[in-house]
Amino acid sequence: MANGPKDAGLEWDVVDWRGAEDEVRRLRQRIFAATRAGDHKRVRSLQKLMLRSRSNTLVSVRQVTERNAGRLTPGVDGQVALTPAAKLRLVAEIQRSPRRAWPVRRVHIPKADGKKLRPLGIPVIADRAQQARARNALEPEWEARFEPKSYGFRPGRGCHDAIEAIYQVVKGKDPKRQWILDADLQGAFDHIDHNFALSLLGSFPGRGMIRRWLKAGVVEDGRFVSTEEGAPQGGVISPLILNIGLHGMETAAGVRYFKRSRGGIETAPDAPVLVRYADDRAPRTLMEVAM
Repeated sequence: MANGPKDAGLEWDVVDWRGAEDEVRRLRQRIFAATRAGDHKRVRSLQKLMLRSRSNTLVSVRQVTERNAGRLTPGVDGQVALTPAAKLRLVAEIQRSPRRAWPVRRVHIPKADGKKLRPLGIPVIADRAQQARARNALEPEWEARFEPKSYGFRPGRGCHDAIEAIYQVVKGKDPKRQWILDADLQGAFDHIDHNFALSLLGSFPGRGMIRRWLKAGVVEDGRFVSTEEGAPQGGVISPLILNIGLHGMETAAGVRYFKRSRGGIETAPDAPVLVRYADDRAPRTLMEVAM
């Protein structure tokens, strides 16, 4: 446990959290807007600013130590940050020069059906905070690029949005699309191709850190195993890496859009509709194919 004396946490308790979160939010919005505008140089400049931002570090440490479900679960180093003093030490550590990535601790937890187990990789608390920082820099760029009907592991989106999207396609007495293909992507996290995923990141300034996390290895039952593919399901940035790797499924399936005269976009009448979402932390795909 990373603990400290109770009276050492006054600085943490008086942090201007609203101001820090507002700064992170503004930077995310600027990265999103620059991506939409096609200003690649500005995107990278803003991402570097986000990765240097102390507000981003504070918000990220708070996220993984106070808000995330696994905040009390240690990684291979056995440490969690519980006290204000421990959180401040974690902020100071992260603001220093980049450090090596620790291997993740693998545990197996029951799936929703209670019959099978799924592997969960738990990074050390410092790596979780670092991943949250990197996600704040990388996610808004890709949110500006992701496909319209991708709902899994995205901020402000979920399964209910996917259900609504499906309903809008099949509703009515005589819908044009009458067949649904339900495709389950089994073991999607376990089989992410590292080189392919990293190639999609281009010149993202945190690309080296992400590579180290992907290649850090796994410790299970006291034995170290190297990781040649996949991303740990307990990793803060893993869902985003998975979505980046899956980006382009609509194009591969032949989905086409056109701009409506009243604004917005709509799927071409003779094209399929592809809806991707996540169920029980396992990515799934629904593709409705026009007949």
